[in-house]
Amino acid sequence: MSAAVIEARKISLTFQTADGPVHALKDVDLTIGKGDFVSFIGPSGCGKTTFLRTIAALETPTGGELSVNGMTPDAAQRARAYGYVFQAPGLYPWRTISGNISLPLEIMGFSRSDRQERIARVLDLVDLAGFGGKFPWQLSGGMQQRASIARALAFDADILLMDEPFGALDEIVRDRLNEALLTLWRKTGKTIGFVTHSIPEAVYLSTRIVVMSPRPGRITKVIDSPLPPERPLDIRDSPEFIALAHEVREGLREGHGDD
Repeated sequence: MSAAVIEARKISLTFQTADGPVHALKDVDLTIGKGDFVSFIGPSGCGKTTFLRTIAALETPTGGELSVNGMTPDAAQRARAYGYVFQAPGLYPWRTISGNISLPLEIMGFSRSDRQERIARVLDLVDLAGFGGKFPWQLSGGMQQRASIARALAFDADILLMDEPFGALDEIVRDRLNEALLTLWRKTGKTIGFVTHSIPEAVYLSTRIVVMSPRPGRITKVIDSPLPPERPLDIRDSPEFIALAHEVREGLREGHGDD
């Protein structure tokens, strides 16, 4: 296995609410290696987004140990170790696409020339070259989400964390963006953590699939994909793909059985 980038040991997280404690995660153990594409799948409320947010230092575990590039999540955040893509693009409507991508670079103090070079490079990576001067409302939903990915890539973090970024898109656009994301992953060698509710999406994209149980979120199965890195969409009709999707589906059923 490649060098560990993310290591979680016995991670638990309990939220205190007015109605009592909510146990979101329990004893999560996981190692993600450099260059892995790891998808997290499970029923709604199982803690997959919560776990992604703990990696990004957006939530703080109440138990266990978590490291990102050998640092605490807070230190990794300060070191700009990752980019984060949310479910909605979150683009500012009064800024152009280039302006939206530029914003984190401005905050981080990159020079104007460096910002321009990085913006041009990531727009090309996500196939939006020539659209930098457009405003978000002038782009389709799929193009807006690609711009959001470009923004997360702009400062060249080694890790890309993606929280169900294509969930609101129609199937045709989603397929196209799945292909584009795989191409981007192969080009950049990024380590990707990806939350999804879709079994076909998890199987198509991932080198490893993490199956999680209903709350409190636990990892019930980690499945290594036998599929090759090059994956045309029609690979989904192959016996290997169908067998892997069946294994994920069975893992989800078993997770429910443990509840």
